[in-house]
Amino acid sequence: MVKLLIPRETAPGERRVAATPETVRRLVAKGASLQVERGAGQAAGFLDDDFAAVGAELLEGEAMAWEAVDGVLCVQPPGSASLGRLQSGSLLVGLLAPYGAAALARTLNERRTSAIALELLPRISRAQSMDVLSSQANIAGYKAVLLAAAALDRYVPMLMTAAGTIQPSRVLILGAGVAGLQALATARRLGGVVYVSDVRPAVKEQVESLGGRFIDPPELEEAPAETGGYARQASEAFLAAQRRQLAEQLALADMVICTAQVPGRTAPRLISEEMLDGMRPGAVVVDLAVAQGGNCFGTIPGATVERRGVLLIGADGLPSTVPNHASALYARNIAAVIEHVLGEEGFRLDPEDPILDGCLLTHGGVCRRNDIVQPADLSPIGARS
Repeated sequence: MVKLLIPRETAPGERRVAATPETVRRLVAKGASLQVERGAGQAAGFLDDDFAAVGAELLEGEAMAWEAVDGVLCVQPPGSASLGRLQSGSLLVGLLAPYGAAALARTLNERRTSAIALELLPRISRAQSMDVLSSQANIAGYKAVLLAAAALDRYVPMLMTAAGTIQPSRVLILGAGVAGLQALATARRLGGVVYVSDVRPAVKEQVESLGGRFIDPPELEEAPAETGGYARQASEAFLAAQRRQLAEQLALADMVICTAQVPGRTAPRLISEEMLDGMRPGAVVVDLAVAQGGNCFGTIPGATVERRGVLLIGADGLPSTVPNHASALYARNIAAVIEHVLGEEGFRLDPEDPILDGCLLTHGGVCRRNDIVQPADLSPIGARS
């Protein structure tokens, strides 16, 4: 029987949990044994008694035997002290922030622990039920619009009153990925008139199907498409032309939601200081890419900045602000991953598996993604010159 451990998340502001009573029941039915740290789901609205009722063993933090489990399910990586206790051949699954995570990879290699970084899952049809980035980006796009609407100095929908008609707010969304499309749908439900800009002409149909108005990208060059389900990085010349095109749209916008990101790279700067100067006082910009450098000039992670009357919201970690549903979706994603790799005698981690090939970060004492973690950074600290 495979033993799985679900620890309590310790990262500041992290309120999600990697398993829910629903997914515990699901994994127990597959023959797994689950140990849950007491209080692990409390911040997300899942009580210890609910976990116990579906077959989980509840443990105090100091009583958790990390060295005796076959796998650890987490949202963010546990501390190095805990990971250093894992037994050889065990498996870590979570959002491991793999880009440049040399210290994490060294610890896992030393313990010969395998790790699946969910950020690296391929966006293929077989892996849709495991797509953590999509499920969490959905929540981020939804919450971003609510934050903007709450901070805005006017109504979002059109209202007809005895005192006259109030025109609807104009919403501009930068990026038509999962977060952007959810932001579009949410802003439309609130009654806004929504314009969407994206470097990929192919998303126009999706935008219009949700009631948005697509801003065609500049015809400077062949517009960027996507690779492996992710937006491909555009050239600087293309981005400069796009910024010129957006300046006019920004001057008319009441709410702006920035969602443009490229995995493993600094987020493209789409809104410059000069472009902000052209926005009306009272407008709101929510930057979902702030942790990757930001799409908008002047945004700060986790903070709201007022600049000449324009509110800049650095929306970092929004899924954790909707912890119950974020955890429910995340836990289902991670349960699908476990079911995929779970065999009759333990985990079957085939590096040639199309799903595992890209996301199996470490395995058998080796880091498999040298394009993400540089080999020179993996040598023992004392051995480096």
